[in-house]
Amino acid sequence: MTVALRLAAFLSATTVADLPPQTLDHAAMLIASTLASAACGANLESARIIRDLARDGGGRADASLWFDAGAGLPAAVAAQANAVASDAAASDDSDLRNIVHAGTPLTAASLAIAERDGIGGADVLRAMVLGYEAAGRISAAITPGFRVRGFHGCLGAIFAAAVASGVLLRLDAERLAQAIVLAATSIGGLATAADTSVAREYHAGLAVLQGVNAALAAQRGYCGELAILEARCGFFEAFGGADGITAGSAALEGLGENWDIVSDMAVKLVPGGHPYHAIAEAAANAACDGHVAAADIDSIVISRPGMTVLSGPLHPANLIDMAHSPAYFAAAGAADHAFGWEHASAAKITDPLIHRLIDLVRVGDPLVADATRYRQGATVTIRTRDGHEWTNTVYVPKGAGMLGIAWRDVDAKYHALVPNSGLAPDAIEEGLELIHKFRHVVNVSRLTALLSSPATLLPRATTGV
Repeated sequence: MTVALRLAAFLSATTVADLPPQTLDHAAMLIASTLASAACGANLESARIIRDLARDGGGRADASLWFDAGAGLPAAVAAQANAVASDAAASDDSDLRNIVHAGTPLTAASLAIAERDGIGGADVLRAMVLGYEAAGRISAAITPGFRVRGFHGCLGAIFAAAVASGVLLRLDAERLAQAIVLAATSIGGLATAADTSVAREYHAGLAVLQGVNAALAAQRGYCGELAILEARCGFFEAFGGADGITAGSAALEGLGENWDIVSDMAVKLVPGGHPYHAIAEAAANAACDGHVAAADIDSIVISRPGMTVLSGPLHPANLIDMAHSPAYFAAAGAADHAFGWEHASAAKITDPLIHRLIDLVRVGDPLVADATRYRQGATVTIRTRDGHEWTNTVYVPKGAGMLGIAWRDVDAKYHALVPNSGLAPDAIEEGLELIHKFRHVVNVSRLTALLSSPATLLPRATTGV
């Protein structure tokens, strides 16, 4: 059996009853997190362009566009537009091993297929858990190789959309395997483009569109190369530079022993790139511990395993720059003794106090001791002009599944961001209530109708992320 077929056999045979309750909770949290991010991103130009293109194409009214009162669209196209909106705000989720944002494609694809076919919440949560598992395993098999070779995490995100869609379409193992291999040969994406432009969310939209289409094509009997993951010059080798057989074995190891959506998933509880969240958190903690005033700071030193230079834009001028600037995260955390959603606002991104501190940010020697404990973690040392030093280490950023995710934190994110969508206050609360009890929702159209009903939408807000 090929890697795709063995993985598909396991996934297709796994029922809701087989899944630990925590996996289903985390899947529901991903829905809340993704909708919150989309509420901010829906007003951004990139999301508007893709939404307008989708409307120009028309088609069957299978699924809703979130926070949009217009008619529905074909499921794959609606899912693409919704995914772009979520990814555009850079406020969704990540797999901490490889910074693949699986929650956006999972939520966008799953809600679209479920709305089209009248599927209930428990089945959607199952599909999301299994889609996350596929994306996590396949991505981990080519990590860090795919990034070293210049590719973007959408390479893994497509499998989240393809598998979740295939599970909801009730594909058997053979056809689910075909969805996986068709997805493998459909995706690309260059990391440099994603780091410096709105190509990031374009990648997310393509991953969802092509992933859903792979599942729909497999449902109709379309067949690809079943060994494409592990084959010579196949997916693992071409994108990750890995030996296909070795990578395939790694992708299949320990199936069912633990679940990626618990062990490796992290919800963003602050905006921007997940690799920098711990930097901001540690800087804020160090500044708080020392009661350090920004005017007294002499230097801010970031240390983490493998980090030797400051990557990304040094002085961010917009949301894209901010999302990829570790110097900004360190300076903002130190200046404000905190880092939150307000730090994605224009006022904070252009704050002269933060920009003064950015020029004081340095990179320390790469850490070696306890290196394996750092899961996108960091150590930050703040030195004041009188010679005092304050150091704080955050091994894993807040919102990581391995630390446990509290609904109160997800709810706070939802309440902070969803008002940017124009959704009326009572609809905001009703939507969150539905998500909390999602496994008992008989038809997910209760949620999607709420997100797109003219009666629940106010004039769009102009503030927020």
